[in-house]
Amino acid sequence: MTNAAPASGTLSHRPKRADARRNYEKLVAAARTAFGEEGVSASLEDIARRAEVGIGTLYRHFPTRRELFEAVYIDEVEAVSRSAADLSGEPPWEALVGWLRRLVDYIGTKRALAEELIHDSEIFRRCRDEVYAAGQPLLERAQTAGVVRSDTNIDDVMRLVSGITLVKVTEPAQLERVLNLALDGLRPQAPRS
Repeated sequence: MTNAAPASGTLSHRPKRADARRNYEKLVAAARTAFGEEGVSASLEDIARRAEVGIGTLYRHFPTRRELFEAVYIDEVEAVSRSAADLSGEPPWEALVGWLRRLVDYIGTKRALAEELIHDSEIFRRCRDEVYAAGQPLLERAQTAGVVRSDTNIDDVMRLVSGITLVKVTEPAQLERVLNLALDGLRPQAPRS
């Protein structure tokens, strides 16, 4: 079992100069907010305005809309991956469940952005690999502690969580109920008589 969490910032290509890095980070934050509020068709001019930079600065960092999508997506993937390390001090079941809840929230809010990226693209594969690498140690730790069934793997768990995010619900409590039912399925099964 490995306890190593993925290195943060491994996917993104942030500028090295302090002023350029600040502008880059402001643009990614503004784009995250704009895409969250208005969807993937949010105006680039509005994003530049929210970041308090000129449109030329936006285009210097992100020559295409797709590059901006990728930067926001990568930033969010790195945050959810880092959160696995943040939870590593919790008891095994609580750490895994806490991370999976964060992952459900993340996937639920980023689905439209992910759909703009090609699912077989290099960026998408690298992001998927980073998320899997973040969750694997939490799953293995929970299995070693005997609180998660041993006949599952990270791929099963990720498919389970991804499927849950596709469920159409009318209120958040319904999604929480479905997630709790699925998480109960990860617990070791009592022997049948």
